[in-house]
Amino acid sequence: CAQKDIRAEDVFFMEQELSDFKGGMTENYVNTQLVRSGWKSYFWRNKKGTKEVDFIIVLDGQVVPIEVKSGERVGAASLNEYVKLYEPAYSVRISEKNFGFENNIKSVPLYAVYCLG
Repeated sequence: CAQKDIRAEDVFFMEQELSDFKGGMTENYVNTQLVRSGWKSYFWRNKKGTKEVDFIIVLDGQVVPIEVKSGERVGAASLNEYVKLYEPAYSVRISEKNFGFENNIKSVPLYAVYCLG
């Protein structure tokens, strides 16, 4: 943000200007919140290096994949591949969408990352 002279509140209003930057900022925010909450996070990448799940945490003795989306579009080919391979009890998607649970995916709004535990 410092390199682009962006203030925190600009993120909400500069949709076009930040389109190439918003995903990384969102993932960084989530990582910061996970670390701050005491989580040790990992990530997963397929053997080809073409798909990646943003975070993997251990919650209540279970491995939980977490996919982060910076907008409302929540398609997740990488998460789908991970779920097919490893069959976790459930997955988490963090995005602009509200709380929910559908297709074995817990939806958590970005502002509520602290609610994971």
